[in-house]
Amino acid sequence: MPEDAVTMDKIVALCKRRGFIFPSSEIYGGLGSTYDYGHYGVLLKTNVKNAWWQAMLSRDDIVALDSAILQHPRVWEASGHVGGFSDPMVDCRTCKARFRADHLDDLQCPQKPSKKPGDGPDCDLTEAREFNLMFETTVGPVKDSGSVAYLRPETAQGIFINFKNVLQFARKKPPFGIAQVGKSFRNEITPGNFVFRTREFEQMEMEFFVPPADAEEWYRYWIEERERWYVELGIRPDHLQIRPHESDELSHYSSGTSDVEYLFPIGWSELEGIANRGNFDLNQHAQFSGEKLEYFDQGSGERYVPHVIEPAAGADRATLAFLVDAYDEEEVEGEQRTVLKLHPRLAPVKVAVLPLVRKDGQPELAREVFDALRGTVQAEYDEGGSIGKRYRRQDEIGTPWCVTIDHESLEDRTVTVRDRDSLAQERVAIDELPALIAGRLATPWTSPKLAAA
Repeated sequence: MPEDAVTMDKIVALCKRRGFIFPSSEIYGGLGSTYDYGHYGVLLKTNVKNAWWQAMLSRDDIVALDSAILQHPRVWEASGHVGGFSDPMVDCRTCKARFRADHLDDLQCPQKPSKKPGDGPDCDLTEAREFNLMFETTVGPVKDSGSVAYLRPETAQGIFINFKNVLQFARKKPPFGIAQVGKSFRNEITPGNFVFRTREFEQMEMEFFVPPADAEEWYRYWIEERERWYVELGIRPDHLQIRPHESDELSHYSSGTSDVEYLFPIGWSELEGIANRGNFDLNQHAQFSGEKLEYFDQGSGERYVPHVIEPAAGADRATLAFLVDAYDEEEVEGEQRTVLKLHPRLAPVKVAVLPLVRKDGQPELAREVFDALRGTVQAEYDEGGSIGKRYRRQDEIGTPWCVTIDHESLEDRTVTVRDRDSLAQERVAIDELPALIAGRLATPWTSPKLAAA
């Protein structure tokens, strides 16, 4: 399939058709840039997060954390979010639309899509002004200045304020990391491109605390490690690139930041950022809280504030990248087939069990096979429609293997196992099925789209 055949419109249509992702509050006309995950979307994103957790917690130098979404307002004063977490915003007095002032060249005028905001004869843009991206809320029954709180715009600060707690219970010494997955919220001025940029999203972040002298070495290490993770899960290497930030892009506390970028249908865009944050965050929270956030090395007698390397990925954005990279269209026996060639580890359903017909005892045997499989893998039973339509449905879900029960199955207790990618079919004894599927899941996998390229 030509590279330009994978469009965002096709991904959106597939996601809604097959119950991956659909607009939130749709019966009320929707709420801009908010989305609900359906059954298969939940399973896929959960698999992405589980793969990330496995990459983190299979190591002995990383521990887990789940910090609160609502935190003390002083957290965000110390981090700089209250005073400086903003984007420049302009409004159009004509169409009432709102735009990021630094993204005008990449946007379309709502009334004249062929032009950029401000280029149309009727456009009347305001002067740029700073717009804070944090969602403000209140805590407690009385709304006053003392009840102000914020929905967290990132998960990282929850890690920094728990640094001392983790040191005490985990008995770790730098270098070590604290990882977490959780919701974040940003009142983006111009969200869009499906789940690529939304106001509510999930982050997969890890803060790796290191001796100051080792920071650059670990920064380079995590850039390579995080790029490798995507490749191992099936992303084609030529659709990934590392883009170091220019000096004028860097946060004031960062000595280096690099993005793992993916070739989305919208072009090269950030998939994950790896930043060398220095010791800014720990120093800030120590200053604002009065608590010492440092490490004392009893062996050397050295006392220091660790530097931090931060790999930060979006779970929603990663899920979208895996969907895009897996999407394929091909002709099979004269018919068009749409298929998600997902890594089996990520596939929402690992195996589907299908009776050839809904009679003659085939559904009963299929249910038996399904019950035997679903205790070990995510399995699905499907008997609706012709066998061809069911194959196509499972292809679009990304199911690696379909098990078909037919009249021979009733005689000799064998079934047909169909492979999603090769379309090869193999006759297998029912008793051997669990071991066969487990073995295939454990086998290293490479995207068949690489061979076709």
